[in-house]
Amino acid sequence: MLVLEAQDTIGGSTRTAQLTEPGFRHDVCSAIHPLAAASPFFRSLELDVELIDPPAALAHPLDDGSAVMVRRSLDATADGLGADADTYRRLVERLVSDWRELVEEILRPVVHLPRHPRTLARFTRAALRTADVKGFRTEKARALFAGAAAHSVLPLDRRGTAGFGLILLTLAHAVGWPVPRGGSQAIGDALADRVRAAGGAIETGHKVMSLRELPPSRVVLCDITPRQLLTLAGEQLPSRYRRRLEGWRYGPGAFKLDYALDAPIPWRAAEVADAATVHLGGTATEIGRSEDDAWRGVHNERPYVLLAQQSLFDDTRAPAGKHAAWAYCHVPHGSTTDMTEQVEGQIERFAPGFRETILARAARGPAELERDNENLVGGDISGGANTLRQLVRRMPYSTPLPWLYLCSAATAPGAGVHGMCGHLAAQAALK
Repeated sequence: MLVLEAQDTIGGSTRTAQLTEPGFRHDVCSAIHPLAAASPFFRSLELDVELIDPPAALAHPLDDGSAVMVRRSLDATADGLGADADTYRRLVERLVSDWRELVEEILRPVVHLPRHPRTLARFTRAALRTADVKGFRTEKARALFAGAAAHSVLPLDRRGTAGFGLILLTLAHAVGWPVPRGGSQAIGDALADRVRAAGGAIETGHKVMSLRELPPSRVVLCDITPRQLLTLAGEQLPSRYRRRLEGWRYGPGAFKLDYALDAPIPWRAAEVADAATVHLGGTATEIGRSEDDAWRGVHNERPYVLLAQQSLFDDTRAPAGKHAAWAYCHVPHGSTTDMTEQVEGQIERFAPGFRETILARAARGPAELERDNENLVGGDISGGANTLRQLVRRMPYSTPLPWLYLCSAATAPGAGVHGMCGHLAAQAALK
């Protein structure tokens, strides 16, 4: 078994690196890992990774100085939503109690013979809705759900966006939204250890330009998106399959900032420091407008910002007394616009004085993200737009070449650090 990695370090979007100042460790892309904690494949491996569970999975600060907090306790979270407490309980309570069955169903191709049909049907009825019609009466609950659903990187009036909010909020109560001690690189390193323990070899800094370069092998699995597969194997693939690869749609990109900080972020709502993940977007209407703009090719001046403050819970991320943080917003596909001012404006909005804590920053737009990981085409961190059509019609693991398989986020179940795309592709190859 041979693994070829184009970059100098393994991990792809689960790498951790020194991006600002000495002693600060930043997650290059992924940072928060509810799917890693829930993944049936990862749980079966019992990886040597310490997942740190903060007191709250998520914080969503509001302009009045308060914040919506999602804690492991469903009741505590619901009670914070006031008039929408019972609505929230009805929405997620049953899914939380059946989370293992739910994860088994959603972390596989959408079209499959379900093992837990009632659980899947219950989830699907709600998931196929749009994220902007959940029946909440309070702005707190509407903003919370919009922020969770916006992980879809889609306009929130698209059918299927509700499913992203539902599964992320369900996992917040079931397994939390943990951070790996030492950085996301710990996940990639643990998986690499398993490869080597099984007798495999890993070569980094080895960019494959054509599948014809590979040594003879009975099976080749490609953790790449359709665009790269066209480059590597296009001339060997039949025209009909090439057209399907060419038709794969990529979504909006991301503009990301990594910070070395002299102090914790000074949130106006002090309880925000209980969460490693913070959603900054104000109201549901604002979040919806930001996501719609990115989809339509427009840069929003008050973008929805996703922020992670891992060093509050993991002292390996920064020197003593210092802190590291990570933030990004969604931007049009392939954007070249510097969104630093807009992102920092959103952080300052809820944490006045944030800029005074900055020791150093590193900004990376879509071009830089794609340079570091070619699967992030145009800055798309999902390996393809999460439209309902593409969620249902993910690329198959098998290809017209009997020895060639695809195992990236373009295959089911899609983006996320869960290992299931590779696991299911490997099962297909073994069959």
